[in-house]
Amino acid sequence: MRVAVIGAGWAGLAAAVQVTRAGHMATVFEASRTLGGRARAIFATLPDNTPVTLDNGQHILIGAYSETLRMMALVGADTAAGLLRLPLALRFADGRGIGFPDWPSPLDALGGICSARGWRVLDKLSLLAAAVRWQLQGFACAEGTTVAQLCTSLRPRIMAELIEPLCVSALNTPADRASGQVFLRVMRDALFGATGGSNLLLPKVDLTALFPEPAAKWLARQGATVKMASRIENLTPAPRHDGWLVNGEAFDHVVLATSASNAVALVDASAGFAEPSMAQALRDWSDTARALQFEAITTVYTFAANARLSQPMLTLRGQPAQFVFDRGQLGGPTGLLAFVVSASSGERDALEAAVVDQARLQLNLQVRPIQTIVEKRATFACTPGLRRPSLQIAPGLMACGDYCEGPYPATLEGAVRSAVAVVNALAPSRKYSRAS
Repeated sequence: MRVAVIGAGWAGLAAAVQVTRAGHMATVFEASRTLGGRARAIFATLPDNTPVTLDNGQHILIGAYSETLRMMALVGADTAAGLLRLPLALRFADGRGIGFPDWPSPLDALGGICSARGWRVLDKLSLLAAAVRWQLQGFACAEGTTVAQLCTSLRPRIMAELIEPLCVSALNTPADRASGQVFLRVMRDALFGATGGSNLLLPKVDLTALFPEPAAKWLARQGATVKMASRIENLTPAPRHDGWLVNGEAFDHVVLATSASNAVALVDASAGFAEPSMAQALRDWSDTARALQFEAITTVYTFAANARLSQPMLTLRGQPAQFVFDRGQLGGPTGLLAFVVSASSGERDALEAAVVDQARLQLNLQVRPIQTIVEKRATFACTPGLRRPSLQIAPGLMACGDYCEGPYPATLEGAVRSAVAVVNALAPSRKYSRAS
């Protein structure tokens, strides 16, 4: 089958790899000139005008990202060189917080809780009791439960130093609005799943080099096509067979691997060319995707000569940033720090000023902002009972991305898993199945 994949982000490239491995012919269309979508490299300069490669937002992976790691291995990405693997640690600059030992699961979680610094015995007991209760309940809760409601038995310090940082980093939604069910799924896989699932995997190369570039090179070696700077002007049902026309070119299937807003625009436009029943299916899908609410993520890159944190990643107290990353320990120049503000709000200048204050008060550093990236629609708001768009849009037209239906929040793993699922669901078209 001929399959068009629209979008060369992590979901789109994973879908193209999966299509190719299934023995079909993949063509990827990407509107920009850079691979990676919302997880890609960008370029900036340090205060002395030295060029530096950044990312359009600081991302991390964890050991539980099984599909992402499998996909990276398939295309020959060097994960040992590209990722720094560390046991989970959510520590503050003063050394307080939790750090997991390098033990098998779930002993690492038990050891981390028992040895957490700055936590009282009652703090630890409340977390251990909650973990046992969640496990006995199969890591499930009522659909309408928020993370805050799920964790009412936990003491304030556990909420402030573990649950809230984990929730906002994984779901990009504050605990009082975040889905308890999705949070439990992440907790089950990351903290109480396979050994190594809780490990932090911190990128040591830019996000384009980490997976998109190896994937594109692998696709080229397999005979697939990746068309950069190729904007989709029209997407219409093919008049004489079950497929679709992409800029006038016929395909058996089309996979939309763009952002939700771009997918909605393409689907809305396609509905005007479809027969009534298909047009209704297109509009129904578009309405569901359009109803999603989004959260912003801001990454403030700063520089302070010779600055070095005690660990590559530290947790921060208060607002606005929840975490800071020492890019100098992750392959970048010494002194380059990335402050991450999940579920961010407010003006850019105010966020930068607040981050500078955090660095001074909590890290004893005088930093200078060099680049601030505000992704206003970084992720969907992962709220209880949320209805997400399905993978199937209409016959021959599918969607994948971190916003599509699935068990995970808007993460790289969620994007890759949706890509694998959508390709596995492809059905042979009547026209081409005879020839094959």
